Amino acid sequence: MSTENVYSALSEKRVLVAGAGVTGLAVAHALIEKGAVVTFTDEKVHEVDGFTVLPPVEVAMENFDALMVSPGWREDHPIVLAARKSGVDILNEIDFAWSLKATKAPAQKWLALTGTNGKTTTVEMVAHIMSTAGIKVRACGNVGTTVIETITGKEEYDYLVLELSSFQLHWLNDAQFTASAILNIADDHIDWHGSFEEYAQAKVSILDKSATAILNGDDGEVVGRTSHWLGRKIFYSLDTPGPGELGVVEELLVDRAFVADVQEAAFIAELTEILPTVPHHISNSLAAAGLTSTVGISREVIREALMSFKPGRHRAEEVADVNGVKWIDDSKATNPHAAAASILSNFSVIWIAGGLAKGAKRQPLIDRTWSRLKAAILIGEDRELIASALRASAPELPLYFIDLPADYRKGSEDNLFMESIVRCAAEISSEGDVVLLAPACASMDQFNSYGDRGDRFARAVKDVVINGH
Repeated sequence: MSTENVYSALSEKRVLVAGAGVTGLAVAHALIEKGAVVTFTDEKVHEVDGFTVLPPVEVAMENFDALMVSPGWREDHPIVLAARKSGVDILNEIDFAWSLKATKAPAQKWLALTGTNGKTTTVEMVAHIMSTAGIKVRACGNVGTTVIETITGKEEYDYLVLELSSFQLHWLNDAQFTASAILNIADDHIDWHGSFEEYAQAKVSILDKSATAILNGDDGEVVGRTSHWLGRKIFYSLDTPGPGELGVVEELLVDRAFVADVQEAAFIAELTEILPTVPHHISNSLAAAGLTSTVGISREVIREALMSFKPGRHRAEEVADVNGVKWIDDSKATNPHAAAASILSNFSVIWIAGGLAKGAKRQPLIDRTWSRLKAAILIGEDRELIASALRASAPELPLYFIDLPADYRKGSEDNLFMESIVRCAAEISSEGDVVLLAPACASMDQFNSYGDRGDRFARAVKDVVINGH
C-alpha cells in the first residue's frame, strides 16, 4: 500500500524510529528536517544524543502517528504488531528517500539490484562502469552509505545504484527503478522471513517497481519465479545466449539483447579480461553489463570498466600463495549458495566453515561440493549442521573441529583462535591445495563481522604461514 502522501506531510508528526543503528540515525535526522517529532526505540541502544530512547516494552503506539522501521525489524516484532493493530502508518528508509528525491533530485534515476549472493560486488561493478562512462553515480543501500544519506547529502548524482536486501524489499512500497537485476535466489535469512517462500517472494517483488529486469537465466528459482512478470525481461547466462539475451560463446562475453538485430551477437569482453576468471564473477559481470546497457552505456566502455574493476575485500581474495598452497579469503560467503560458488571455483579444497547458519539448509551445499574437498575445518555455533551433512555425503572426509579458547573475547586484539585454525590448515595442506575461508555462515557468534573474520584470517596467514610464528 502506497504511503507517498504520508512522507509529504511529516511536519509535527510524532514518528517512532525502530532501531538506532546507522540507518535509524540517518533517517531520524532527515525526519527532523521535515519537521517531525522523533523518538527512538531500541532493545540494545539506550541513549542517542538529542533524542528520547524508549525500550520496546515502554512504547505505547497510541502516542505516535507513524512507525519508521529499520530493515532488520521483523513483522512479528511486538512494536510492528502494535502499529498494525493501531492503524499507525509504517514507513521505511527507501520510500522516505524516494519521496525526498522528488524535490531534491527530481531528474535522478535509480537502478536496483538484489540476490542472495554477489550483490555488493555487482552493484560496485555497475557503479564503476557508469563512472567510467562519465556519469555521476553512487552505489548505496546495503553498500557504502545509506540511501537517505545519499539523497540528503551535498553531492548531486545522475543515478543511484541500490543494493537491496530481502529485508528492505519486504518493507518497500513506493520507490520505482529504471531497471533492476536479480542475481540468484537461494536459502538465506529463513530465520527472518519464516520460510524460503516468503524470502523468495521478497526478492522477486523488486520487479513490481521496475520497467526492465536483468535476470540470471542459470538460476532456476529466478527463471521460475519471474515467469509471471510482464515487463521487459533480459536473461543472462554462462551458456550461448538466445535472441534477446547475454551470455558466453567460447571465450567471449556476448550481447544479443542490446543490438540492432538480435540474430547477431556483439562482443562485450574476453573471459580472460574478467578477473578473477571464475564462474560466479563472470555471471556477475554479465549482470552488470546488462544493467548498464539499459541506460545506454556502450559495450566499449563496459569492456574497459570490467577490465579495470577489482572486487572488494573478502570476496575470493587471494591472501597468499606459499609452497604451492593458495590461501583464499572469501569471508563474504555467509550462506550455502555463496560458499558453493566459492568451493566449485577451486579443487582440492581445505574448507574453513561454520558460524551462524541463519536457518539455511546445509545438505544441498555439501551434495554439490563434497567431491572438491580434501578436508573441512569447522568452527562456530552451528558447525555441527555442516558436520552432519558432510558425514552423510562424504563419510571419509577428514573433519577438524577448532574450539574457542576459554578466555576468548570477540573483538580482542589477540588472534590466537584464527591462528589455531590456520595452523591446522597448514599442517594438513600440500602443494596444489587451496585453503578456503568460505564459511557458509554469518560471523557474529565469534567475530565482529565477516570483514573482521577475513582480516583475522589474512593476519593469521601472514603470521603463521609466511612468517612462521
